[in-house]
Amino acid sequence: MKIYIDKKYETVIMPVFGIATPFHIATIKNISMSVEGDYTYLRINFFCPGSALGRNEGNIFPNPEATFVKEITYRASNVKTPGDPSVPSLNLQNAFRIIKEVQKRYKTREAEEKEKEGIVKQDSLVINLNRSNPKLKDLYIRPNIAQKRMQGSLEAHVNGFRFTSVRGDKLDILYNNIKHALFQPCDGEMIIVLHFHLKNAIMFGKKRHTDVQFYTEVGEITTDLGKHQHMHDRDDLYAEQMEREMRHKLKTAFKNFIEKVESLTKEDLEFEVPFRDLGFNGAPYRSTCLLQPTSSSLVNTTEWPPFVVTLDEVELVHFERMQFHLKNFDMVIVYKEYGKKVTMINAIPMASLDPIKEWLNSCDLKYTEGVQSLNWTKIMKTIVDDPEGFFEQGGWSFLEPDGEGSDAEVGDSESEMEDETFNPTEDEYEEEEEDSDEDYSDETEESVGSEDSLGSDEESGKDWDELEEEARKADRESLYEEVEEQKSGNRKRKGHAPPPKPSKKRKK
Repeated sequence: MKIYIDKKYETVIMPVFGIATPFHIATIKNISMSVEGDYTYLRINFFCPGSALGRNEGNIFPNPEATFVKEITYRASNVKTPGDPSVPSLNLQNAFRIIKEVQKRYKTREAEEKEKEGIVKQDSLVINLNRSNPKLKDLYIRPNIAQKRMQGSLEAHVNGFRFTSVRGDKLDILYNNIKHALFQPCDGEMIIVLHFHLKNAIMFGKKRHTDVQFYTEVGEITTDLGKHQHMHDRDDLYAEQMEREMRHKLKTAFKNFIEKVESLTKEDLEFEVPFRDLGFNGAPYRSTCLLQPTSSSLVNTTEWPPFVVTLDEVELVHFERMQFHLKNFDMVIVYKEYGKKVTMINAIPMASLDPIKEWLNSCDLKYTEGVQSLNWTKIMKTIVDDPEGFFEQGGWSFLEPDGEGSDAEVGDSESEMEDETFNPTEDEYEEEEEDSDEDYSDETEESVGSEDSLGSDEESGKDWDELEEEARKADRESLYEEVEEQKSGNRKRKGHAPPPKPSKKRKK
C-alpha cells in the first residue's frame, strides 16, 4: 500500500483499512516525519472540531457532529527486502515532500484570492499614441513591482498613467481612481516624490495597495565618512554645486510634467504640495517623521509606509497626555465613519501644540484635550453598537475638560484665592521690603550693641575671615540660648532682665 498525491486536484489518497481514501489538501493541518531505528513514521494531522483554528477562521465544518479523523500515522521500513525495487520508506519521504509543495501552493493561492476580495475592477487604460505625451524617466516605484528595485518611466495617457519598468512590467493608474495626487519637492529632502493615494485599492506584486508613489533620489543618500574631507576641498565643492544643479533640474522637470498633466486632464486632476512651514514631527508608525498639511490632507510621503489622512473624513481630533511636565503628547484622529479604526500619532513635541491648534482652527476641525490615554477600541465599539444612545448621553462631551463638574470650578476658585493671597501688588511688595529692612536693622543694632560704639572705621576694614569667625560665634550663642531655654522648662520670665551676653573681644 502506498500514499498517492494528485497534484491537479490537490488531493492526497491514503490507504485506510486497505481502502484508498481521498482527502483534500485543505483538510490537512500539518504533517511531520521522523526516523526511529529501522522505521520511518509519517504523521498527518487533520482539521477537526475542537482543534485550534487560525484567527478569523470561524466554523468551517458544515456538520460538526459527524465522526472526524484527527490524525493518521503511517510506518514503513528503512530496510530493503529482497525483491523490492526500492526501500519501502521512500514512498513516505516522497509523500511528505509533495504534500508540503501542494500545501504551500494552495495557501498562496488562497491568500491571493483573499487579497482580491473587494477589489473594484478598473476601466481599461486608453493609450494615447502621440509621442508628445507627458513623461518622466528614471523613476523608482514604491512598493516594488518585483522583488528587486527597478527603474522605469511614468507616462500620462488619455484617462490614466502607465508606469513601465526596464524589465517590461506595467502598472496602470486611472485618473478617476486617484483620491489625492501629491507632489513632494526635494527641498530639505533626499528624494523628490509623486504620490498617489487611491480611492479603490489595486493589485500588483500579489498584494493590494492604496498608495503608490514614484520617486527619484537627489544626491547621495549615504556619505562615506572614511575618506578625508576638507571644508575647502575642490571635489566636495564641485559635488555640492552639481547636487544643487541636479535638484533644480529635477524640480523643473517634475513641475513641467505636473503642469502638462493638469492641462491634459483639464484640471480634473490637481496636484497638492505640502506646506512645509506648517509641518510637525510625530510617529504615526514606528519611526518619527515630518507630517505636513496640504489643502485637503495631512501627509508624509518621504518615509515608507506613507501616511495620508483626508481632512474631509475627520470628525474630531483629540490630544492625549496633555501634561506640561511632559515633553511630548499624542494626537488621535477620529473619523466620521465610526467603524473605521482611529489614527494615532505619537511623540509630538509640546512646542508644536499651538501651531497644530491654529491649523485645525483654520480647517474648522474640532479638537479636545485630555490628560489620560483612552481605550479607543472600546470607545468606538460602544459608539458603533448604539450610536443614538451615545449622542443622547452627550456624545463627545466626555472629552471636554469642562465636563469634570463642580470639582473643577471649586479647584479654580481655590487657585484664584491662592493667587490673591500669594501675589501682592507692587506697592505692598515695596512696603513689605521696607518693613523687613527696618526689622533687620533693629535686630542688628540690638545684637551688635556695643560694637557700634567702637567706630565705623574698624568695621570697614574687616576681611572675610573675621566675618566668618563672627558668624560662627553668633551661631554658638544662639545654640547656647536654646539649650538654656530648654533647661528652664520654657518658663516665661517676668520682671527680670535677660542674662548678660558674653562680651566679645575684638581682634586688634
